[in-house]
Amino acid sequence: MTGSGAAAGAVRDLDEFRAAVRQWCREHAPADWRRAQTDVPEEEFVAFQKAWFQELRRAGFAVPHWPREWGGGMPVAEQIVLHQELAVHDAPRLVLAFVAIHHAAATLLAAGSDEQRRRHLPAILDGEIWAQGFSEPGAGSDLAALRTTARRRGDAYIVDGQKVWASGAAHADRCLLLARTDPDAPKRDGISYFLLDMSAPGIDVRPIRQATGESHFCEIFLEGVVVPESDLVGRENDGWRTAQETLGAERGMTMLELAERLGNAGFRWLVETCTRRGPTGARPLDDSLVADRLAALETELTGLRALCRDLVERHDAGTARPADASIVKLYYSELLQRTTDFGAEVAGPAAHAELRKPLSSGWESGAWALDFIGSWEWTIPGGTSEIQRTIIGERGLGLPREPRTAR
Repeated sequence: MTGSGAAAGAVRDLDEFRAAVRQWCREHAPADWRRAQTDVPEEEFVAFQKAWFQELRRAGFAVPHWPREWGGGMPVAEQIVLHQELAVHDAPRLVLAFVAIHHAAATLLAAGSDEQRRRHLPAILDGEIWAQGFSEPGAGSDLAALRTTARRRGDAYIVDGQKVWASGAAHADRCLLLARTDPDAPKRDGISYFLLDMSAPGIDVRPIRQATGESHFCEIFLEGVVVPESDLVGRENDGWRTAQETLGAERGMTMLELAERLGNAGFRWLVETCTRRGPTGARPLDDSLVADRLAALETELTGLRALCRDLVERHDAGTARPADASIVKLYYSELLQRTTDFGAEVAGPAAHAELRKPLSSGWESGAWALDFIGSWEWTIPGGTSEIQRTIIGERGLGLPREPRTAR
């Protein structure tokens, strides 16, 4: 299953590899995808995403971070170059496959059985879509407070409960599910981890219409859902440890990709907005305050990209520090907010009437009002900014832990 392109063999000269990726992008990255992915039905978005994934797979670029035996094996230095060039050439993001190729794959590789890996990793390469069923109405930042239950019955579990904010669940074939299997155990000790078949009876997926007009997030209601024991990952009641492998997939290379896209397409849209003449014929960039803020954001974006590269290299070398990932997540999410806020301010009232954005883009689409609204989700999931600051203080700076109240 190794790709047939540049990732299939070791490319020792990074300049040669960059040139090869650059040429591939010129020939294969869809030039008009932003227009083609605006105001289209969901089924067209899904078909486009699956086709683009297979295009990347044929080149060996879809899962470069996976082990070689599963179609990856690309050295970290080359992965950095790959994401830089994809961002420079404004290639579409793998929005729909994101959970599958990062979270599901990391979980399967770290904690799944051989049979689970053989069943699902090839299926992901063939287009299997995954969602993540972690958060609940009363268990977001405090994920260990989840109340969905999984009761053992013979060689299966019966699952009842509700999940929320499940990205892409309306299109998912499988779901990474956390459920409580021992209600009497301490919160983190009674949770188990399952690979949920989304076609099983008793599952009701309800899209949540967001402020941006999209329905990317969903609620998942589970009533008497039968999950075979073979879909339990690891040991019963040991799901919290496995979940850390899933959450760890959000660090490193995924943040580097997002930073490169913000620093390329995002900043290009910002410059274009600042140089666009208004009704009076003046350009926002002619205002010294606008020019200063644009220069400051460019400096911050340069710092973010360097910080992400440092995190990836440290992680690969085994020298990453406990708070490094929190620093990057906090910096990226709040810089994204500042950048999109500035874009909406400079674009003026017209930005608030542009309520369309390409479905295969992130929050650097140039539809500034939507980008700004969407940017707020980044300071909440995966640990709020407040939680990230606590981690940085306690694990990074060695400050005393906050006192815990008895429960």
